[in-house]
Amino acid sequence: MLRLLIADDDPIIREGLKMILSSQQDMCVAGEAADGNEAFEICRKIRPDVALLDIRMSGCDGITAAERILAEGLSVPLLLTTFDEEDFIMRALKSGISGYILKNSPAERILNSVRTVATGGTVFQEDILRVIRERIAGQGSACGCFALLSPRETDIVRLIAEGLSNQEIADRLYISNGTVRNHISAILEKTGLEHRTQIAVRWLKDGAL
Repeated sequence: MLRLLIADDDPIIREGLKMILSSQQDMCVAGEAADGNEAFEICRKIRPDVALLDIRMSGCDGITAAERILAEGLSVPLLLTTFDEEDFIMRALKSGISGYILKNSPAERILNSVRTVATGGTVFQEDILRVIRERIAGQGSACGCFALLSPRETDIVRLIAEGLSNQEIADRLYISNGTVRNHISAILEKTGLEHRTQIAVRWLKDGAL
């Protein structure tokens, strides 16, 4: 049974999400919060498996709350966003948060996203990533698609470009092989590349400049 926290300053959104999540036999809503500070404190008390956090909340936004939650290993954050929050989304991507979904996503996508991040996977909707990639391209970013990566993901890209295997990367960074695979999955989603060879070639061409 996945224990979940819902944080959103709109009670109607909270209630809608609660209905969707509580309808599943493998999920239960263990807590609710109206802002990021409250979400963090509740996570400290109940340690939910996944914390669904609205990005734009008064007092403490969802990204700041997610970063605090991750720093203490209290839960896995899943951010809820809208299309008009590009600056927030950029922060979320570069902070290493496992994923985010649109608030108006179909119920099945929300449920699948919760299950994915709960098992160590990543969730990044392609339509949002496309908008962000286009913004970066328009700004002429020196690192191109790699501008979306967190510091840890960038480290892994560098090691892939050096020719290291997943296990060698795991040994070098003192993380598990499974964690490396999850990072590579996130890297492919964020960059729009198809496999690790493309990662290496693109990094040697653009990112390493």
